Amino acid sequence: MRHTVQCDVGGKTLTIESGWIAGQADGSVTLRLGDTVMLITACMSDKAREGIDFFPLSVDYEERMYSVGRIPGSFFRREGRPSTEGILAGRLTDRPIRPLFPKGFRNEVQVVATILSADQENPPDVLSIVGASAALSISSIPFDGPIAGCRIGYVDGQMIVNPTFEQIAASTMELIVAGSKDAVVMVEAGAKEISESIILDAIEAAQEANGKIVDAIEELVKLAGKPKITIEPPPTPREAAVAAMNDDVRSRVREAVFAGYEKGERDKAVGVIQSEVAATLPEDVPSGEVRDAFDSLVDEVFRKGVLKENVRADGRQRNEVRPITTEVGVLPRTHGTGLFTRGQTQVLSVVTLGSLSDEQRLDTLSPVSTKRYMHHYNFPPYSVGEVKRVGTPGRREIGHGALAERALEPMIPDKDDFPYTIRIVSEALSSNGSTSMGSVCGSTLSLMDAGVPIKAPVAGVAMGLIMDAEGDYAVLTDIQGIEDHLGDMDFKVAGTAEGITALQMDIKIKGITPAIMREAMAQAKEARLFILDKILSTISTHRENMSPFAPRMIKINIPVDKIGAIIGPGGKTIRAIIAETKATIDVQDDGTVFIGSPNEDSLASARSKIEGLTKEAEVGTIFKGKVVRSTNFGAFVEILPGKDGLVRLGELAEEPVQRVEDAVNVGDEVSVMVIEVDRLGRINLSRRAVLAGLTPEEALATAPPSGDGDRGGRPNFGDRRPNFQRGPGGPPRRN
Repeated sequence: MRHTVQCDVGGKTLTIESGWIAGQADGSVTLRLGDTVMLITACMSDKAREGIDFFPLSVDYEERMYSVGRIPGSFFRREGRPSTEGILAGRLTDRPIRPLFPKGFRNEVQVVATILSADQENPPDVLSIVGASAALSISSIPFDGPIAGCRIGYVDGQMIVNPTFEQIAASTMELIVAGSKDAVVMVEAGAKEISESIILDAIEAAQEANGKIVDAIEELVKLAGKPKITIEPPPTPREAAVAAMNDDVRSRVREAVFAGYEKGERDKAVGVIQSEVAATLPEDVPSGEVRDAFDSLVDEVFRKGVLKENVRADGRQRNEVRPITTEVGVLPRTHGTGLFTRGQTQVLSVVTLGSLSDEQRLDTLSPVSTKRYMHHYNFPPYSVGEVKRVGTPGRREIGHGALAERALEPMIPDKDDFPYTIRIVSEALSSNGSTSMGSVCGSTLSLMDAGVPIKAPVAGVAMGLIMDAEGDYAVLTDIQGIEDHLGDMDFKVAGTAEGITALQMDIKIKGITPAIMREAMAQAKEARLFILDKILSTISTHRENMSPFAPRMIKINIPVDKIGAIIGPGGKTIRAIIAETKATIDVQDDGTVFIGSPNEDSLASARSKIEGLTKEAEVGTIFKGKVVRSTNFGAFVEILPGKDGLVRLGELAEEPVQRVEDAVNVGDEVSVMVIEVDRLGRINLSRRAVLAGLTPEEALATAPPSGDGDRGGRPNFGDRRPNFQRGPGGPPRRN
């Protein structure tokens, strides 16, 4: 049976329906906002996967090009691997729902979100969060929901719920919040130096909208919900394993965890204790039970140390940042480099500058079709001392790169001010806590080293949370690996001295309160300013001179009606200029032309040719041209490619000459002034005006007699004019 619920979100109707398509899925819903329609399904395997210690959840976000009436641009003309935007949308859905499944649940669960129709007005990614929550809530799959998600924009001082793509482009903030009625589960944001107070107000507005959506999902559950299956609680370790975790073991674990060891040393010390404990147990005690009991002990010792004893694994205070070192210019041939080290986390960021033709073309459902600033993040296995296959970037790498890109994008200069495509690659060389925020800091260093005039430097830090069952909690600044692994929150905050540019919060508990968020953001601001001071002590502003290996770009403007002259038939002219000068040329629809080349001569040559094709010969303009032909009444000088004018005998020199050869010869380069352009576009030039420092009017007024029958010293084009003769009884014909 078809069931429909609706709610008003930001002045627009959100419709959720079930029971009419994809009936064999355990849970299936369609969502519609405007003309954007999504199908979201949820399915579960019959049995738990054996031999794993994690929840096997997968979220697939399927973009269909038919949803916008387009055929895919790939060779096979069908959808292939997910786009970067699709991967990020899948992660956006995965992160808030994952903590809401029962602990120890090991059945495979798959959520598939398929875009059936996209109006390119309402972004579909947040609908995927709502749809996944609704599909799971009405299914038999155990799920501690529902939750909802929405986007908040900030335009002209006003909060906008679920803004359109056009409103997002005009907004100074793009905030996505997922949450239940009572608590926030996930936050994702990009902003243009927005204050912490505005961010908190936006989260409150988002939660108000999320509450309405949760009410609608709960109504749908009453209409179409299935009974939830019963999940057996995970087996508790047997008494022998638990008894082995005695006070002596507890004391040794505490010493190993809080001894201030580096990551590898701490892991090794804890591993030795676990192995020794396992060796004391009977052989019939499974190793998995020993591991579970030992992990529970480590977690208990860690939380008690942080909350009750106010200590951290490396001895820092709760709001203290690890030691930082920064370097720039560490690679000789790259365009810009920054090496950022914070504790055991180390990131090398490298900038490459290219012409605007190097910008990325996007084949997605978004109305945005190109991107000139890109940030890519790599996480090689050696960064954590492991041996693994090195391959294409996974979802984690793509997500971390996108977060750093979002943090820096508001500070990238406009292409009119800096006409380059910018690519940054951040290599995580060593990882022990928040390499994504390390890549933000390293990228700021590398951009300034490359001479990119960023609007302000950006720094980032990761905040953590430790909370017990009684609600006692501690917010930790600059978390390292063990605090991320055993903690309850990973809250990344990036920004300038003036405000926030990016946020990303993920939690492992059911939600956090506004008070905790407020405290975390205040500590993050304090840490961010501290890190910015370290960055600015290394390089205070962008370099005035770019790397000699970076391309040089110039911008010129031409009349729009001259664009065709540069392009030529079928692009023939511009391809010829590029082939001859080895420069890159990008022509915009408004007549802006960007020319790039690492070679100054190449740059000047390309500019000269383009200006020659588009520049008009205006009266009073002085050109340096070449004598291309000599006649008995003057010389023709090419002042622009394919365009020449006449310098008659009386205008060749300050003193009268009898022959052209007395003043110039074919092939000579001479400076001439345009003193007249007649109604047919023919150009009259004067070398005498340049030599004597005359104006065009003075040159015409003092022109000597031409001696060839032409009046007033005006140009006589002689044999350049067509010679027509009338044939007998017919029209004129040209000789």
